[in-house]
Formats: sequence, C-alpha cells, structure tokens
Amino acid sequence: MCTFLKMLFKNKKYTHKTEEIDTMKKFLIVGLGNIGEKYTNTRHNIGFKILDHLAKTEDLQFETQKLGDLTTYRFKGRTFILLKPSTYMNLSGKSILYWLTKEKIPLENLLVITDDLNLPFGSIRLKTKGSDGGHNGLKDTQDKLNTTKYNRFRFGISDAFSTGRQIDYVLGEWTDEEKSKLPERLDKAIALIKSFGTAGINNTMNTFNGK
Repeated sequence: MCTFLKMLFKNKKYTHKTEEIDTMKKFLIVGLGNIGEKYTNTRHNIGFKILDHLAKTEDLQFETQKLGDLTTYRFKGRTFILLKPSTYMNLSGKSILYWLTKEKIPLENLLVITDDLNLPFGSIRLKTKGSDGGHNGLKDTQDKLNTTKYNRFRFGISDAFSTGRQIDYVLGEWTDEEKSKLPERLDKAIALIKSFGTAGINNTMNTFNGK
C-alpha cells in the first residue's frame, strides 16, 4: 500500500509538472482594433491587420467567441492563441483579462499589438512595460491587468497630421504609399511574433527593435 501511494504521488507531481511546461509554451497574442467594416483598413486597426495577415499566411480561420475572434497557431512546439477583441478599442482589457484567465496563460506570455503615433511608419518596437502613452486600448489593458508590466508590440503609424486632426488621422485609411510598403512590414511583424514565442522577449527585442 505504501509503495502504491508513493507511485501515485509521483504520478501527480509528474502530471503537474507537465501541465506547467505546457502552460509556459502557450502565448496570448492580442491585436488591438475596432470591429466593423469601416475600421478594417484604418491605422488604428494595425493590430487586427497583423493577426489577419498571420492567419492568412498560415491558412487559419478566426472564430467568434466570447469577447473576441480567436484562432490558434502552433509553431515549433508553441501554441499561439491569436485574439482580436470585439469590445472595441476602449475596452480591450476586458477581453484580454478574460482570455488570459480562461487559458491560464502567464502574464509574461502576453503580447499586445498596437499602433503608435510616436514612431515612424512601419517602425516596430517591443517593450516589456511602459505607460499607455495616451492610447485608450493600452489604458484599459493596464487598468484591467492592474499593471504596466506587460509586453507590448508598438507599430509605428507616424504623426503626419495637422493640429487638431489626430483622431481623423488615426481612424483614417493608409495612403497609397503606405499600402505599398505594408506587406513587407506585416511579414516582419509575423517574424517578431514567432520569435517572441520561441526565442524569448529579450532576444526578440534585440533582433527587431528599430528594424
């Protein structure tokens, strides 16, 4: 009987360890944006656009679930859950917190993709913490997660707008010149996401920031 209990205990420890390893190999990749056709090609929806590009490249299909559209991408032993919140930008954190909790994904395995007015068009910057920078999607994420220490992938949309036209610019569509350059930038964004899950945050920052 004693031997049996020891074996049972060892099996439980082994099972727990396996679950822990699996959890650490699971990532939540969130593209911020607004739902609705009128927002599809706007600068503010670059988070959605990047995930849509990844899904198209890998022949994945998004499904509408609670608080967002989701699909799963598996790559080199990692599981990437791709999430496009359906809460609109200002309530993005609600969806992020729900799926982090439901999928039992550790905070360090979260990556939030957003537009950034302070970066030149197409520039990418990966950070592990920081302020919301006036971005409502990041502000709500910070409020819901109760921390500023989460990974965010900022995609530059530049600040080529005149005084008082920021909202129109952010919610405006890409110029023809920007559209011609987007495919290469989207491919670079996908490479960053894969690196985040396989090479880690620090190596990925060193490889991609400013590129």
